[in-house]
Amino acid sequence: MTDLPAPLPSRLARLRTRLAPPPEGAKRVQFDRPLLPWLFLLPQLAVIAVFFYWPSVQAISSSFYLEDPFGFGATFVGLDNYAEALSSREYQRIAGFTALFTAAVTTLSLGLGLLLAVKADAVIRGRSAYRTALISVYAIAPPVAGLMGMMLFDQHIGPFVTLAGWFGWEMKVGLNYWDTAFAMTLVSVWKQVPYNFIFFLSGLQAIPAAVREAAVLDCRSGPRRFRTAILPLLAPTAFFLLIINITYALFDTFAVIDVMVKDKPANNPMTLVYKVYLDGFRGNDIGGSAAQSVILMLVVLVLTVAQFRFLERRVHYG
Repeated sequence: MTDLPAPLPSRLARLRTRLAPPPEGAKRVQFDRPLLPWLFLLPQLAVIAVFFYWPSVQAISSSFYLEDPFGFGATFVGLDNYAEALSSREYQRIAGFTALFTAAVTTLSLGLGLLLAVKADAVIRGRSAYRTALISVYAIAPPVAGLMGMMLFDQHIGPFVTLAGWFGWEMKVGLNYWDTAFAMTLVSVWKQVPYNFIFFLSGLQAIPAAVREAAVLDCRSGPRRFRTAILPLLAPTAFFLLIINITYALFDTFAVIDVMVKDKPANNPMTLVYKVYLDGFRGNDIGGSAAQSVILMLVVLVLTVAQFRFLERRVHYG
């Protein structure tokens, strides 16, 4: 005889038993088989291993060798590639500009993103169109953003060059070092502001209305109310965006810089990640380029650890 299905009340009782929270101190069993969660993680782990860990190991290995660009041989040189990079005045100059560029892009992107989020959160009529217009810039690819920046700063048709001329500023992007640096920074900030705007706006909308009302009663000054009541609640979001923006300024601005200084890098500023590309793919210095990439990885690692070690202490996750 075939087994009859259990009565509906019995099945509901068993379902409640399975869904009931475990007693305090007991471990919740998420998977029946221990290998099942690893099976779900396998695709992501494979991507990380292939596109992050393996290239990192290859870069570290290549940094100790003087390699033939055509792959015909390699000579072990130890730490010479690192010593040559760190003692080079050109590398030190580019590292200084990278630090300045990263600080400017991060500060301006976070500040403008927060300002626009606060203004958008206060809009009542037409808020959807206003927010969509601010977010839409993020859909533009970085190379396209760099190309648009070159058009805006073009010597002949660029509106920003014409506007600067009204104030007596003869802007020469691509020829003057600091003019090019200004244009690179402005385009990179413009590309990143929508990303910060999205997260800051989400953080503002997550603040309970009761907290806002209590802040209005306790403090009549708007700027002071924002500084003492709203901004501390945005600290986790701001801390996350700080790390993301530093990483963006160091790495993801590569396409913007490549478009704006292409074919004339000697006359223009560049960041460390772009120098890695120039030395490795144009100069065919595989070992030196690998050493520079390892140095850059260590810098990012130290910055990230320092941020989590010192800045996260002031972040309160309520």
